[in-house]
Amino acid sequence: MPIKQIPDIVVGRLPVYLRALSYLAAEGIQTTSSHELGKRLGISAAQIRKDLSQFGEFGKQGTGYNVGYLREQIRRILKVEREWHVILVGVGDLGRALAHYGGFVDRGFRIVALFDSDPAKIGQRIGDLEIMSMDRLAEVVRERGIQVAMVAVPAAHAQKVAEDCMAAGIKAILNYAPITLQVPEGAFVQHIDPVTHLQRMTYYL
Repeated sequence: MPIKQIPDIVVGRLPVYLRALSYLAAEGIQTTSSHELGKRLGISAAQIRKDLSQFGEFGKQGTGYNVGYLREQIRRILKVEREWHVILVGVGDLGRALAHYGGFVDRGFRIVALFDSDPAKIGQRIGDLEIMSMDRLAEVVRERGIQVAMVAVPAAHAQKVAEDCMAAGIKAILNYAPITLQVPEGAFVQHIDPVTHLQRMTYYL
């Protein structure tokens, strides 16, 4: 079934299932059920079964799911059975934290290039990576065939950075700037703004 026919909310739950299955595998658990997954995730067993059925049949009634098999099938569906190279634009406090974060590689992503517009940062190194000028962004993206970017710049600059990324060939952006980016049809953006999540929580306090 083409991806465009799968509801985005379903696709959004797949990484959550994948994370839970990875923890189960690490615990040495070989078999699970939609009920057990639901208890861990706070999602109904019926919803889990319905979501997975959008992509095929992965379990057997009465025996549940093989953890390793289902994990690999979801990795394949999400296309993270391979490693995606990612650029990071904006190497301030947040950008540096992202560059140092070790949790991307095990889950299918590797930051391979850093960019910033501050001349004082150009040439500095974070681990094995050198911070490059924005002038080199298009060249690096095209030469390496990179399709994914993380943007951690101030809100005032995020739209221009997104446009530069798209012009260079980036197809998907993970945006940490507190602004909704306008991108052409066919491009994908995920927004991460911790403040909006805090505000959602304080409503209930």
